[in-house]
Amino acid sequence: MVPQHFQLVAPYEKDPARWLTMSWLDRHSTKQFQITIAGDSGDRKTARVSTYHEMIDDYAHHPESKCADASGQPSDRQTVGLLYRRHVSIESIHRIGKESNSLEEVDAGVEHYVENVYTEYTNPLRTDWVRSVLPAVQAEKLSVLVKECEGRLSRRALIDIRAERSTTHPKNQWFLASVMKKLSRL
Repeated sequence: MVPQHFQLVAPYEKDPARWLTMSWLDRHSTKQFQITIAGDSGDRKTARVSTYHEMIDDYAHHPESKCADASGQPSDRQTVGLLYRRHVSIESIHRIGKESNSLEEVDAGVEHYVENVYTEYTNPLRTDWVRSVLPAVQAEKLSVLVKECEGRLSRRALIDIRAERSTTHPKNQWFLASVMKKLSRL
């Protein structure tokens, strides 16, 4: 099992040759470890660390998430040639707090779960219902909605929902979203 937090620290030593023989302390569990640069992974008492050479080599071949290859697909390690800007489409908007600056800790491997560094703030005025489903319901003909709802929602309820005079129950929001998808309005 991979620990959620893992960060090795040791007293300052300017001679890199001694680093492999020193005892290192995990800041979170306070367990002692040795470090190695050999092999693909460590063991229970030894942590595998990357060398500067490995980090530079990884950086030289890391995928560029903002770029696409000639066919428009995201670039990866095997992509060669001229890179193009990727087209971006927004699926949803999530407000996250400034505490999410800790995402660098996830990239560095200090924090293993991205969920631990997010603080998400929801805005009830920016839900999928408000942004896409309700406008589609309001744009659709009332007679079509009444027919598609097949008695599950009354004509009066649909009028109130379209006029935003009532708070729509989440089950009805989901139902109306499925109706709008069926009508190819979403």
